Amino acid sequence: MTRTDAVPPIDTSRPHPARVYDWWLGGKDNYPVDEELARKILAVDDTVVRGARANRRFMHRAVRTVAEAGVRQFLDIGTGIPTEPNLHQVAQGVTAESRVVYADNDPIVLRHAEALLHGSAEGSTDYVHADVRDPETILRLAGESLDFDRPVALSLVALTHYLDDAAHDLLKRYVAALAPGSHLILSQVTPDLNPEAVAKAAALFARGGTPFFPRPLAEFARFFDGLELLGPGVIPVTGWRPEAEDVAAQAEGIVPVYAGVARKP
Repeated sequence: MTRTDAVPPIDTSRPHPARVYDWWLGGKDNYPVDEELARKILAVDDTVVRGARANRRFMHRAVRTVAEAGVRQFLDIGTGIPTEPNLHQVAQGVTAESRVVYADNDPIVLRHAEALLHGSAEGSTDYVHADVRDPETILRLAGESLDFDRPVALSLVALTHYLDDAAHDLLKRYVAALAPGSHLILSQVTPDLNPEAVAKAAALFARGGTPFFPRPLAEFARFFDGLELLGPGVIPVTGWRPEAEDVAAQAEGIVPVYAGVARKP
């Protein structure tokens, strides 16, 4: 089921991060304007494709970790265009009763969500069309499927680098709505590991109409203030509880992305 207040038409005149990301992942659900920006960024930062793949693998590992810890509800903001296995498939693969709500602000994501995001019979998979900067709407609509009096895993994978300096306060509003035992799953592009290329990529994003805010370690770690970090803490994304595929991918080179998962006490 899709939960939304209003859905604007698809804007193909300017690139959208979800569709640029889809191109990097080898998807077909993007437009020439998205491909153009994706290729320009790839030309100045050759880490972006392996970064996109590393983020997907991190999401799988983090969701599996949280689900195995007993969390049965998931709110994924900045869902992007569905790429299998998606979050609900990972969570419901651990426990079929898991309830998942996706949220994104691109109408093309909504159309794919309606067609593709079907969960298990025992659980539920819903979609909210709204912007991350509107927590009241997302929490209200997600609350029709999720019980916020019980633990929820809040996931914003590869999203906070599109948010300005208000991002820390914004995430605090989301975390404040979560019950004890909830988890926060985050990854974020950083300038620490490849500063020149990341700066060029950020400039291209901004020129395409999408402000981009890479963050150093200390700023990213602030998102977890007041929460209990799971081991190994805040770390480059390929090193967060790596599996065989991640270890092999590390040989390809650096990925300038930090990741972390934390529990609300």
